[in-house]
Amino acid sequence: MTVVLSDLDGVLVDSQASIMRAWHWWGERHGVSPEAIDALPHGRPSSEVIPSLAPGLDVAAESLALDRRQAEDVGDVVALPGAAEVLRAFGPDRIAVVTSCTGDLARARLAAAGLEPPAVLVTADRLRRGKPDPEGYLLAARELGADPAGCVVLEDAPAGVEAGRAAGMRVVGVLTTYAPEALAAADERVATVAEWLGARCPQGAG
Repeated sequence: MTVVLSDLDGVLVDSQASIMRAWHWWGERHGVSPEAIDALPHGRPSSEVIPSLAPGLDVAAESLALDRRQAEDVGDVVALPGAAEVLRAFGPDRIAVVTSCTGDLARARLAAAGLEPPAVLVTADRLRRGKPDPEGYLLAARELGADPAGCVVLEDAPAGVEAGRAAGMRVVGVLTTYAPEALAAADERVATVAEWLGARCPQGAG
């Protein structure tokens, strides 16, 4: 039976406006141009992005400040099409969320979107290496007792697609954030999670 390992931002929830507000706020504090902020890669932990923008800062402290800012700014975070349905269809034993944000931030976004957190929630603060490293997806599979080869990864960013492929999993690229060619390494591409779920199991998960 298929086990689903899903990214959060851009797959289950739309948090882009909140993310960019926080990064622009941070950029103003540290003299980073708006253009550099707008060019940030999606799907990477802030702790890996900060040194490339402002070397020499206390990365842990700056990441914490960014996460707190975002966790307090979730008023316009909403569920994306199919998010509630996929969480419900696969249930607690067959679905996990694997995200580059922290546990507190992930739970704040899920709550704002009206989504129940799955039993297995793999976040940046639980990992040594973020995406594109496969550590997060392999940990989620292990905690669900699943064979990686039987897992499907739902991802919207190239780093996440790379992580899922490196974990030996089937990857579905969700085209909410990047153009189709940016997710060319995915096994298949869909517009939304709802499209994938409807095509795969119109009568329920299987």
